[in-house]
Amino acid sequence: MTTAQDDSDDTPQRRHDRLDRHPIGGRRNSLWSWPDAKSPLRIVFNYLVVWAVRLSPSLYLKNWLARRLGITVGEGVAWGLESTPDVFWPELITVEDHAIIGYDATILCHEFLQEEYRTGEVHIGERAMIGAGAIILPGVEIGAGAQVAANSLVTQDVPPETTVAGVPAEPLDRAE
Repeated sequence: MTTAQDDSDDTPQRRHDRLDRHPIGGRRNSLWSWPDAKSPLRIVFNYLVVWAVRLSPSLYLKNWLARRLGITVGEGVAWGLESTPDVFWPELITVEDHAIIGYDATILCHEFLQEEYRTGEVHIGERAMIGAGAIILPGVEIGAGAQVAANSLVTQDVPPETTVAGVPAEPLDRAE
């Protein structure tokens, strides 16, 4: 995993620094602007394909369908039943070789807020494991061999070979 660096110093960028911001005008919240951001027909297509990814028991079919959405899927990736890639911007997801996305895990590449929406890439490293029910927020990088515990909310990068758990997900102390 390569962590993006700020040009001014050697500190890693935070997830929020990697997000693209899309301000909207008017009184309504940004979710009302989604038809301006993406074709409604494309969203219907994405939704139907994501639905098939969620329900198919075949890992081969899941990976083939995910690639049709524009997701970069490595060799041997395993998607658990009901796991959900982003419906609006699935093309911003990369899952490297032999990673596991657990049952009912969600990978988000967008956030709809009041006055803007944000989009960002999600990168899941080789042999990383995402636990059941975990949620990965946009702009997050999960390193090779990292583990995300079940029902965790990942709001920041997970270094390689690190286990995180909780809401928000924090590294576990190996001494416990």
